[in-house]
Amino acid sequence: MTDQYGRKIKYLRLSVTDLCSCRCVYCMGAEGVPKLPHEAVLSFEEIEEIVRAAVSLGVRKVRLTGGEPLVRRGIDELVRRLRAIEGIRELAMTTNGARLAEYAERLKSAGLDRLNVSLDTLDPEKYRKITRIGSLSDTLAGLDAARSAGFTRIKLNAVLMGGVNDDEIPALAELARDGAFDVRFIELMPIGECADWDRKRFIPAERVLEVLPKAQRVPSDGVAELWRPEGWKGTVGLIRPLSHRFCADCDRIRITPDGMLKPCLHSAREIPLRGKHGEALVCAIAEGIGGKPKEHHITDGRTSDSLRGMNRIGG
Repeated sequence: MTDQYGRKIKYLRLSVTDLCSCRCVYCMGAEGVPKLPHEAVLSFEEIEEIVRAAVSLGVRKVRLTGGEPLVRRGIDELVRRLRAIEGIRELAMTTNGARLAEYAERLKSAGLDRLNVSLDTLDPEKYRKITRIGSLSDTLAGLDAARSAGFTRIKLNAVLMGGVNDDEIPALAELARDGAFDVRFIELMPIGECADWDRKRFIPAERVLEVLPKAQRVPSDGVAELWRPEGWKGTVGLIRPLSHRFCADCDRIRITPDGMLKPCLHSAREIPLRGKHGEALVCAIAEGIGGKPKEHHITDGRTSDSLRGMNRIGG
């Protein structure tokens, strides 16, 4: 299905929980966030029904997010149920990796195709400061387990923060050299906890190219601009929602853990899906796709219009 601007919508990002095993400084407060009541979170049956409806409208890629999806009990069973839906070409997950050592084999067996792992720093102390309660060793163990389980071309996502981890751009990029990982640098967005941060924290992803001057642009079919330094097997990606707004090529919709469809990450508009079935559910998703805005406006000096922080939308 295409939206009103001719964009073909084929990618669904679905948050399965608002809970997380970390409290990253750009995502939530030091004390965490108010927990959604158990009954407010979509059941696996509801998720499966929603995904089937979205696939009927042309969605071909589904990514499970959180919060942290691996804190959702039975997440491997959900993966298995979604993998059985005809029409899904790629089933992926974004995780902080802290519980991957436990789940990697189970996720692979259940049919998960791809993994994105958040990794903002390689410094254990800095990792602790950014995540507040996380451990770098847990995430690194999770990456080892994922590779042993057979996951390949794992994507590592690093949120760029001026004065925090911009000095680690060379070290993080280096993880793509042998092709075991592809590294993505993501511009920090003024949403939720970091909406009012000092503007010095918001640095352009162009900074990455300054330390990789001989990198060559390579083709991409997603929102990341891909670059490959000479002799490297993996790629370094730049995701630039602020400095190079990619709204014209956006092909995604998002569903929150309590069943609200967000046509745009930075829009306040939400369409309730819970309680709808059959044709009514399909029509509600089609309404969200049809109402997808042309672009966000945070590059105009505004913060995000979203009514939620990222933990209740899905990263």
